[in-house]
Amino acid sequence: MTASPDTTLDANTVREWGELYSNWGRWGKDDERGALNFITPGAVLSACALPRRGQVISCALPFDEKGPQNGLGGRHNPIHTMLADGGDALAGAQDSLPGGFRYADDTVTMPLQCGTQWDALAHVYYDGLMYNGRDIRLVTSSGAQANGIECLRQDVVGRGVLLDLPRLERVPWLANGTAILPEQLDACAEAEGVTIETGDIVLVRTGMMTRCLQERSWEGYCGGPAPGLSIHCARWLYEREIAAIATDTWGVEVLPNETPDCFQPLHMISLRNTGVTFGEIFHLDELAEACAADGNYCFLFAAPPLPITGAVGSPINPLAIK
Repeated sequence: MTASPDTTLDANTVREWGELYSNWGRWGKDDERGALNFITPGAVLSACALPRRGQVISCALPFDEKGPQNGLGGRHNPIHTMLADGGDALAGAQDSLPGGFRYADDTVTMPLQCGTQWDALAHVYYDGLMYNGRDIRLVTSSGAQANGIECLRQDVVGRGVLLDLPRLERVPWLANGTAILPEQLDACAEAEGVTIETGDIVLVRTGMMTRCLQERSWEGYCGGPAPGLSIHCARWLYEREIAAIATDTWGVEVLPNETPDCFQPLHMISLRNTGVTFGEIFHLDELAEACAADGNYCFLFAAPPLPITGAVGSPINPLAIK
């Protein structure tokens, strides 16, 4: 299904569904973890029993100058700079150090959401409020005073599930503009022999990153037409009590959006109201091959964010352990 703006879906729909699928107050007025509360200590222990081979697979795109960013929204690819290198040592700049021991040091400058990353619950808002009814004036030029990414520093560890849509459809990748509907997610899970459980961290592979890497071009990846979750998945995420959702695309949801008067409506409903943590720019190809090889699409998944105080997103190196 290729999506196009639907005049029956609009900003009013987003507000209505936001109220319908809201978790505000579910874990108390002070909650800043959202749907990650579904990952209980028992769920973590159960997830730790999943690995059988000890295979560790990174789902991160390399953080370097070859990344997908094109300047949209001020985002650029990482800039890696050496503060001290072998040349400094050879030139005598470190001769004051005793024993002939020398060192290298470096720094990186990058937007926190330029590569594989989680969105914090302070990332999106409307009508002056973000997750759990907090005032957006709490997000200032100094950062988020509530719902910041540091609130999740001990989270995003649990049972991961990969839903590989291209493999289900027997195509190398989904076409741009393909809206993934709830029934497709269910069909994919059924085909893989997986039952979606409360607190799952669901990874959805569309193959968009596969195509970009194969074609050696990121054209259109950031903000352009893309396959992704339909706004109709808001109910699916809410009813199945999904803790976090991530894809191999720039923005998780289908582009163009299905709402002509609202940008990123699924973010607005499922992140702002349901409190589901959103992950973007995940590299899922190696994991997809490993899951297909052993026929097992669930695994221990660990992807805590960097506890950057007040940040509304964080780069991560997500690990799937099989």
